[in-house]
Amino acid sequence: VQLVESGGASVQAGGSLTLSCGISGYNHNLYQVYCMAWFRQAPGKEREGAASIDYTGRTKYAESVTGRFAISQSVNKNTLTLQMNGLKPEDSGMYYCALRAGAICKNEFIVGDFGYSGQGTQVTVSS
Repeated sequence: VQLVESGGASVQAGGSLTLSCGISGYNHNLYQVYCMAWFRQAPGKEREGAASIDYTGRTKYAESVTGRFAISQSVNKNTLTLQMNGLKPEDSGMYYCALRAGAICKNEFIVGDFGYSGQGTQVTVSS
């Protein structure tokens, strides 16, 4: 399974960005139940969850991004998207998409639950 993020950039506070994650090598017929998520990590801080979506389309958001970010997946489930609006400087960091095969999303964002992750894409928000 390979996850490749794209779309990161430098923007002004209040701006918007759309991040994409291309997913390849995942057998949806074998693992119909899954959870996908976007994590982010600022320099010197731990990686934290931002949003998740499971195979039913149910979504969950961290309190810090609720109302500003929207996670979605393509119909063929090969692309995961994170629409980010109203960006703040504290949203800056490396953004990673992650896949948890064979299980639904938990209420908590736990990095160790996700067996697959990409290399990340950098988001920088200036004030």
